[in-house]
Amino acid sequence: MLRAGYHPGLFLRNNLLAVYCRCGDMRGARLLFDGMPRRDAVSWNTLIAGYSSLGSTRLALATFREARGSGIQADRFTYAAVLAACGGAGDGRSGRAAHGLAVASGLARDAFLTNSLIDMYAKCGMIDEVRLVFDRAEERDEASWNLLLSAYVRMGWPEVAVHVLVWMHRSGVKLDSFALGGILKACSELEGSEDLRRMLHGCVVKVGLDLDMFVGSAMVDMYAKNGGLEEAIKVFDCMPNQNVVVYGAMIAGFARLGNDPCPEVRIEAVRLFSNLLRMRIKPSRFTFKSVLEVCNLTDAVRCGRQIHAHVIFNGFQDDEFIANALINLYSKARSVNDCLRCFHMTPKQDVVTWTSMITAFAHDENFEKALDFFIEFLSIGKEPDQFALSSAMNACAALSLPATCKQLHCYTVKSGLDQFTVCGNSQIAMYRNIGDVKASKKTFDQITILDTYSWSTMVLTYAVHGHENEALELLQKMKECGVIIDNTAFLAALIACSLQGLIDEGFRHYESMISDFGCSPSAKHKACIVDLLGRVGKMAEAEDFIMGSGSENDPILWRALLRACRIHGDKERGIRTGEKLMDLEPSAATSYVVLYNLYMDAGKVSLAMRTRGLMRERGVSKETGISWTESGGYIHHFADGDSSCQQNNAVQARLEDLLVRVKQRTECRGTDVWELGFQSRKAGESSLGRHGELVAVAFGLSTLPPAAPVTVMKNQRISLESHETLKLLSGQDNRGIIVRDPTHFHRFDKGSCSCGDYW
Repeated sequence: MLRAGYHPGLFLRNNLLAVYCRCGDMRGARLLFDGMPRRDAVSWNTLIAGYSSLGSTRLALATFREARGSGIQADRFTYAAVLAACGGAGDGRSGRAAHGLAVASGLARDAFLTNSLIDMYAKCGMIDEVRLVFDRAEERDEASWNLLLSAYVRMGWPEVAVHVLVWMHRSGVKLDSFALGGILKACSELEGSEDLRRMLHGCVVKVGLDLDMFVGSAMVDMYAKNGGLEEAIKVFDCMPNQNVVVYGAMIAGFARLGNDPCPEVRIEAVRLFSNLLRMRIKPSRFTFKSVLEVCNLTDAVRCGRQIHAHVIFNGFQDDEFIANALINLYSKARSVNDCLRCFHMTPKQDVVTWTSMITAFAHDENFEKALDFFIEFLSIGKEPDQFALSSAMNACAALSLPATCKQLHCYTVKSGLDQFTVCGNSQIAMYRNIGDVKASKKTFDQITILDTYSWSTMVLTYAVHGHENEALELLQKMKECGVIIDNTAFLAALIACSLQGLIDEGFRHYESMISDFGCSPSAKHKACIVDLLGRVGKMAEAEDFIMGSGSENDPILWRALLRACRIHGDKERGIRTGEKLMDLEPSAATSYVVLYNLYMDAGKVSLAMRTRGLMRERGVSKETGISWTESGGYIHHFADGDSSCQQNNAVQARLEDLLVRVKQRTECRGTDVWELGFQSRKAGESSLGRHGELVAVAFGLSTLPPAAPVTVMKNQRISLESHETLKLLSGQDNRGIIVRDPTHFHRFDKGSCSCGDYW
């Protein structure tokens, strides 16, 4: 038009202005508006509405003030556009001022403007003003009632919304799909309102909207969210033309079932997804997210991979919600590389995505990488939530890094996230894993809202660190306070009874968890009973318990019996148990090594050689013993038999000093520490300097401040030689030494160990 020299009139200019506004080009719209020789109310309304639709509240209000200054008479559309801008920005103060101008101009009586006012106040959360406008309105239509209803739904007051629905019906207002869909959505969040849901369902059928797609999907969602899966399926089956929304609501219903139903029921969601594809209905982001959550619940990784292919085919691979579900899926399969690929393919990496990735590394036992990811997360300026911090604490706890644990604690306090129970629970476990029982107890006392996991974690902390009396007292306090006792609390109680040799009380707790609390004992609970019987020398009863436990093929029970046989010298039963373990765990090197040592101690050399040969034939290699400790902000590793660290003069000197003192102590007692214990007959393995845990302790003693305790982690059971050596050292040095192996915490103090020499 410009090139042709055509000069459009006001009507065509207003239409052109509307085009620019609807296309979002407000700069072009403003240039056109400023160049208009003449403007009317439509011109101003179009520009105000354009700014409002883009969320530019400040410019919309400025244009409104400019219009009033130019002498243009504002009409109901002008005020509607201004009120929409105020509602979108949540600016109740400006909205109230616009309301006053509308009243002064006499336009507020109109039902059209009344509806705009109700919508504006509802979006600003001013529910009292919403009701005041509605009650004082001279004109109302169906939209007015629906907006009032949706206002209460938006505020999270479904009970009041139901009363409004009844009021609408009694006032003769026709109930449409918008009103019923909104109230059904609100009632889906109500718990224990089965009668209300059925009443609303009857109302939907009565007005003839039971086949409406919007109302039908809302009913499916309402039933599915509250466990009414059968009702949801019936509603779904009755709908003639299911669309992606209805399918999505039904699949999400299966995903919300959690861990209660059997996997066969939940996998029905995958069948629905398959039908969706067969009908050539394009899945939405919500559909993909829901079906992937079902795959997570059922551990259906192979099916999840196929759905991942559909995600890529439909172009949703950059959606952060789908990426989170995929990372969680591959994390359960311990496929960290796939998790990383999903993470890097997501352009918008939010806190949940980072947390999922940190948790994936922790689940794969790659705890150092999990901490590195958390540090990287902080370095890019992101703010972690309580779940991200909890995941980082869990990784730090698994590594037993005292300095890093304290830094995480400080960050939690500084960020104010220490008020969340999930952070407090992880902090209790974190301090438990570095051996700081006092810090765990202090954290427990500071948690504002204690849940079952808080109590159970504290009971377990007392139990594993040899505070058996405190563990049992806290368990009794849980019962007195009416706290639900879960499997973790009972496991802690059984550990405490085992450490004290309380057979009667241990069996009482074991039977109570089954009969009184309906808990199903896991293999760990049963292993505690075996350990309890074995600790007091009742190996025959322990073996009988295993055979009648229903878990006779679980290696953890036989390992507990083998430990008892080793300590009490029951070689025949130990050999029989070792052979059973080798059959149950043909790829576990520990079973072969222990059985080899048992044969050698019993003088059965030929069987010992056969066991070693069998180990070579099956390609089973013994895992290298690794010990590690934290110093100077770094994790230092020490392998058994590796002398490279001894190049450090300070560590070597400290280690030699420790060994000289041990030798002097053993000579005074007439005992040779090298002759103690169950160990391999290979030459050269009796040298204490080749034990990684001792080198790690020497490193900690030479690098850490004098008052700092030395905490060492080891991936294998601590050797008897090292155990006796550290006991002797703790009798001389006033220094806390804690060694954590896969089965026990060993707190050495004044010549004794917290494990009671039973590990």
